[in-house]
Amino acid sequence: MTAKIKLCGLSRPADIDYVNQVKPDYCGFIVNFPKSRRNVTPEQVRALTARLSGDIIPVGVFVDESVETVAGLLEDGTIAVAQLHGHEDEAYLAALRKLTAKPIWQAFQIRSAADLERAKSSTANLVLLDSGQGSGVTLDWRILADFPRPFVLAGGLTAENIPAAVQQVKPYAVDLSSGVETEGYKDYEKMLAAVAAVKKE
Repeated sequence: MTAKIKLCGLSRPADIDYVNQVKPDYCGFIVNFPKSRRNVTPEQVRALTARLSGDIIPVGVFVDESVETVAGLLEDGTIAVAQLHGHEDEAYLAALRKLTAKPIWQAFQIRSAADLERAKSSTANLVLLDSGQGSGVTLDWRILADFPRPFVLAGGLTAENIPAAVQQVKPYAVDLSSGVETEGYKDYEKMLAAVAAVKKE
């Protein structure tokens, strides 16, 4: 099965025009997290997803956001998936599920075997395994060899190392942000190359 690809951290109308052309499976928006230079408000996400091609699935990325805000964006159709990147626990997931039946992804920074165990037991629909919160550092893929559930691989991925990553750990999807940027902005050529690298695997 070919891995899927998510291009994350879209923040400008031009970024949407790029993804509409290169056709990743998913695209991501970092919502209400001012610490990120890729941060967008819920209003900006609505405007951006209104430009988005209907065959690309929009994912909202949240860090310790209120369940009401997350569920609201899912339920009004602004995003189709919520990706949780903060300290959300099982109680948070349960509270969110009372408000929406849409898919929930949970991100884990993998630094030890204990982090892998937490990811294994998450009740999220899908887990994302990262080396750090948007750190751009590659995860040591060897520790994922026997991971028992589908996952999204993130952290330091580029068009150049995607083929090796997909072959080695067989992720459900790969997730890129800084790996498709030049000087902090999304780069059309890098986005095109990344999607092509996944699709030809």
